[in-house]
Amino acid sequence: MQHAIAAVALLVRDYDEAIAFYTGCLDFQLVEDVLQDDGRRWVLVSPPGGSQTRLLLSLASTAEQDACVGEQGGGRVFLFLHVDDFYARYRIMSERGVRFLERPREEPYGTVAVFEDLYGNRWDLMQPREPGAE
Repeated sequence: MQHAIAAVALLVRDYDEAIAFYTGCLDFQLVEDVLQDDGRRWVLVSPPGGSQTRLLLSLASTAEQDACVGEQGGGRVFLFLHVDDFYARYRIMSERGVRFLERPREEPYGTVAVFEDLYGNRWDLMQPREPGAE
């Protein structure tokens, strides 16, 4: 029996601005945008390349949820975006206004830089090292 994380819920303040950020700045694909009976929307985005894991953009609907928008990782890196050409993706994202909190750095596990999404959630942009690479 195989298991997989299908989606991670990410609190947002506005569906359309979140869709615009993820599709326009990070090149994610809009997988679903369905209006539900209660007026909420079921919005799924996915990184390019056929990733099985998706983000469910969930509209914050209470004061408690609104306070958590941008703070879902408690100030730590919360999500990790793996890419196969780090410097090309870093350049494109920078040109599109994505805010990087540091310059790219080399780590034993790969090339990485922390960036923030439009709400302040921290992400690692990372190109993992090939196994056995020096």
